[in-house]
Amino acid sequence: MEPIIETHGLTRRFGNLTAVDRLDLTVAAGEIFGLVGPDGAGKTTTLRLLCGLLNPSEGSARVAGHDVAREPQAVKDHIGYMAQRFGLYGDLTVQENMDFYADLFGIVGAQRTELSGQLLRMTRMEPFCGRQAARLSGGMKQKLALMCTLLHRPRILFLDEPTNGVDPVSRRDFWAILYQLLKEGITILMTTAYLDEAERCNRVGLMHRGKLIRCATPESLRESTGAANLEGAFVQTIREAEAAEAR
Repeated sequence: MEPIIETHGLTRRFGNLTAVDRLDLTVAAGEIFGLVGPDGAGKTTTLRLLCGLLNPSEGSARVAGHDVAREPQAVKDHIGYMAQRFGLYGDLTVQENMDFYADLFGIVGAQRTELSGQLLRMTRMEPFCGRQAARLSGGMKQKLALMCTLLHRPRILFLDEPTNGVDPVSRRDFWAILYQLLKEGITILMTTAYLDEAERCNRVGLMHRGKLIRCATPESLRESTGAANLEGAFVQTIREAEAAEAR
């Protein structure tokens, strides 16, 4: 399938620390791709590079046909980015937060009403329109953040550990929403700390010390390592990478 995200030798350094090290990655349009790895592996930095929030030290990245470093605004017109931390306004209601972000995206009139209604129905948040964001549960906050991210109809969704700390029922609901977005043709690149979520991705990339050390389907990763589950496959792959570095 046609790639919608491509990186070649993508590198980001912070002083003496190389957070992302010569990353070569391709994500196809309509795919859900999961980035996993230990804390500090470079997952969040990778997302920020792809969103144009950081400039690469070396290499290049193209998102939706645009060079991230040279055409950051063109990239941002096609993407939605949901960070780890809840970044909405706690003293505003659900509806007021959505209206605020609609104003930022220039969405007005009937289009705003239609989009807001669709998103509220999809997330089952209609009964909570008048509730302040600060008074929402963790799962509801993530749904609100996702709704605000989707208001301008992005082609690509970047999610940084979107279900971290969320209860199991809310995680299940969140994934039901993601699958619905996939059916609508939205490409999803996400980081996750939950390996059962990685199992649900079309393909998974394992990052370690800034490098992408394996990239395959969950099934292929298990079969190639002989591991019973994805956790075992990842542990074995990281040990092999560390042994290779030590030699």
